[in-house]
Amino acid sequence: MKKVSLMGATGSIGLQTLDVIREHPEEFKLTAMSVGKNIEKARKMIMEFSPRLVSVQYKEDAESLSREFPSSIKILHGEEGLVEVACHQDADVLVNAVLGSVGLYPTLQAIEAGKTIAIANKETLVTAGHLVMEAAKRKGTSLLPVDSEHSAIFQALQGEKEKNIEKLIITASGGSFRDRTRDELVGVTVHEALNHPNWSMGAKITIDSASMMNKGLEVIEAHWLFDMPYDQISVVQHRESIIHSMIQFHDSSVMAQLGTPDMRVPIQYALTYPDRFHRPGKRLDLVEIGKLHFEEMDLDRFRCLAFAYDAGRIGGSMTTVLNAANEASVALFLDNKISFLDIERNIEKAMNAHKVIHKPDLETIYEIDLHTRRLVSSWL
Repeated sequence: MKKVSLMGATGSIGLQTLDVIREHPEEFKLTAMSVGKNIEKARKMIMEFSPRLVSVQYKEDAESLSREFPSSIKILHGEEGLVEVACHQDADVLVNAVLGSVGLYPTLQAIEAGKTIAIANKETLVTAGHLVMEAAKRKGTSLLPVDSEHSAIFQALQGEKEKNIEKLIITASGGSFRDRTRDELVGVTVHEALNHPNWSMGAKITIDSASMMNKGLEVIEAHWLFDMPYDQISVVQHRESIIHSMIQFHDSSVMAQLGTPDMRVPIQYALTYPDRFHRPGKRLDLVEIGKLHFEEMDLDRFRCLAFAYDAGRIGGSMTTVLNAANEASVALFLDNKISFLDIERNIEKAMNAHKVIHKPDLETIYEIDLHTRRLVSSWL
C-alpha cells in the first residue's frame, strides 16, 4: 500500500486526488493532509480518511479541530504544519496541490526528506525552478507531473530517449474567452471568466486559463521538468482538450497522449507510476467526437503567454516577478477591484520595473515575491 501526503486537500486537484484514493482503498492510504480555511470540508475528510496528521491555515481552527478528534490525529497550522505534512515520516509520496507559491518551501523540504513528489503546483517551479531541480537532482528525488499537459509529455516519453526530442507541443483549450477579440475583453465579469468550456477547476486556475497565463506557467514548468529550451516548447490551441500534449522527435515522428478531460487520470498515473490501475468513467470515442481542431496561438491576443515566454527566456528572478504579479492581480480581479485586462497590465509593469537577479537564493526569492505583491497592490 502506498501512503500519500496531500497538500491542498480541499482544492480542485486535492478533491480529485481523494477520489482516486477512495476508488483504490487497497492501494492508497491518506496519511497526512493540509487544508486552508475550509474547515467544514476538513472535518468530513478527517472522518472519512482518518489521516495521522492534519494541517490548517489558522491556529484557532487547529485548536477547534483538536478538541473534536482523538489525540491520535495530530493537528497543526501554518507553514510549520505544511512542512510536516510534506515530510511526514510515513508518506511514500507527496501530492503538492496547493495554490500559489506557498507550496515552494514545503516541497523543497520534502525533497530533502527523500519523498517522491507528485507536483500539481505550477508556481513552485515557476518561482524557483532552479532551486527545486537542483535539489531533486542532488537527492535523487523523482518529480512526477500531475498537470494533464506535463503528464502527457511524461507518458509519451516512456521508452524514449530525451536526446531525440526536437520539440514539446503543449495544447491549450483557449479558456473562457477564446472566441473574443481583445476589444471584447473590456469589461468582462468574474462570472464570465470563470465559465471554462472544458474543465472544472478552481477559481484562480480558471482565471489563469482565461488570460492564458496558465499556459505560460506550463511552458516554464515544462522547461524545468524536461530540461528543454524555450525555443523548443510551443503552444497550440486545441478546443476539444482531447490531445493533452505532444512530442515531436528529430526523425519527424510525433507522439501524443489523448484522453477525455478528466484530471483524475494524470493524478492516478502519478500515484501508480510506473504501473497503471483501472479507472471507471467514460472512455474516449474519437468517432463520437468526429473532428479535432488546432489553431496557432496569437501572442498579441494572449499577451500573458507572451510575458511568460519573455520571463522564462530572461530567467533568474523574472519568473518570480511574473508569478507574484499574476497571483496578486488575479486575487484583485476575483475581488472585483481591477478589470480583467488590468491583470496583464500589472504583470507587464512589474516585469518592466524589475532588475533581474540571476540564480537568486530562497530568501531573495521570497523578498522579490513579497515586494512584487506589494507593488501590485500599491497601484490600486
